[in-house]
Amino acid sequence: MLKKSSVALSVFLILALMFIPVLAKPAAQDQPLRIAVSLPDLAFPFFVHMQKQVEDEAAKLGVEVVILDGRGDTTKQTADLESVIAEQYDGLLISPLTADAMAPAVQAVIDAGIPVVTIDRNVAGDTALATLAHVGADNVKGGEAQGQWILENFPNGAKIFNLQGTPGATPAIDRNAGLKNVIDGKAEYEVVFEQTANFRRADGLSVTEAGLAAQDTPPDVIVAANDDMALGALEALKARDLVGKVAVLGFDALPEALLAVQNGELTGTVEQFPGGQSRTALNLLVDFLRNGTAPAQHDNYLTPVLMTAANLSEAERIGEIGG
Repeated sequence: MLKKSSVALSVFLILALMFIPVLAKPAAQDQPLRIAVSLPDLAFPFFVHMQKQVEDEAAKLGVEVVILDGRGDTTKQTADLESVIAEQYDGLLISPLTADAMAPAVQAVIDAGIPVVTIDRNVAGDTALATLAHVGADNVKGGEAQGQWILENFPNGAKIFNLQGTPGATPAIDRNAGLKNVIDGKAEYEVVFEQTANFRRADGLSVTEAGLAAQDTPPDVIVAANDDMALGALEALKARDLVGKVAVLGFDALPEALLAVQNGELTGTVEQFPGGQSRTALNLLVDFLRNGTAPAQHDNYLTPVLMTAANLSEAERIGEIGG
């Protein structure tokens, strides 16, 4: 009888020990999380807006986010990711400066056991598949929206300036591909000048000036892969009294660009919902860290929409402009 009691007691103790860790473990929602957010360059208003959206969502979720500014330099962004590993962050949200150059650093973070979600921009090769998820706009469709506007508004053909973004950056590659998907093979739509302006306003100004100087007549349309370049192009057009005579299409729907559309200076800008991207990405990462819930799909794309005077009220940041 004593032996049976001893056995029963032993079984009880074993079961108790099995359940004590479970009972003592804090509720998943109470786990403190520290997440690094690496952005390519906070000199760009687009990424400043993305930063604010991430910080606002983090406050709602009760997690700490630390913003790391890549400053437009792959060496700096790589060093930031090395610090993410050294300081053992719980997770990383990153918009890599370029797809190829940042892939090794992102892979190192993954290899260190830190979950990674890419936002807006992706990394190249197998590293892209090794991340927990990617959240972005379908930049190809955004470029196609620019191209479709040209076809609809210039049915007899058009001469086009094409201002491309930073070489190697996935948005630059995809937006250019989308535009070319629509206009390539149509002889009446001719790209008469094409050059990178590095997503920068000053470059957009100087590149447009060079294009205008090289052509006997101004183009019908200037397509820019972001709003900063489009606004730079507008400055070049103002100097030649060509505003309103040349259509200009931007991409990002920055408040300044929306105001320019409202004022009739900029023809349109593609809304890619950066706030939606940022909040979605952070929620996917936090859900995985707290609950072990993997995203339903790896790639999560928001569909861009071309904003013109006709639908300007639908822009994500329309409330930030006056008038």
